[in-house]
Amino acid sequence: MNHHYNGGELIDMKKVIPLVILTLIIVPAYVVAARSDSASMPKPSIVLVHGAWADGSSGSGVVDRLQDKGYTVYAPPNPLRGLASDSAYLASFLKTITGPIVLVGHSYGGAVITNAATGNPNVKALVYVDAFVPD
Repeated sequence: MNHHYNGGELIDMKKVIPLVILTLIIVPAYVVAARSDSASMPKPSIVLVHGAWADGSSGSGVVDRLQDKGYTVYAPPNPLRGLASDSAYLASFLKTITGPIVLVGHSYGGAVITNAATGNPNVKALVYVDAFVPD
């Protein structure tokens, strides 16, 4: 069960997280597209990175919604071997994607996307959903 206790009420995170992710992804992707001088700029690829207590399937509802809107979406496995190793794995995966990328990290995935994005010019936005945001 994926519930959080918040000041007297239980929040079902399975209902909240997809809506938050969708909202936070569309806004940065729109900003990236709006800044483009070319009308032919492709939509960014969306990469969803799960936290320590989940797997890539945890974002399946969000993946379906984004794909319905024409986005290419990836949910690579987060190996969960340690921050340096997980970030290096994701950075390697990101090098296989051409065009703009929006990274979305949930929980521990936030720290992973921060490190993995370093030095990759295709990464246009980082989105943190209930995630660790390192300095």
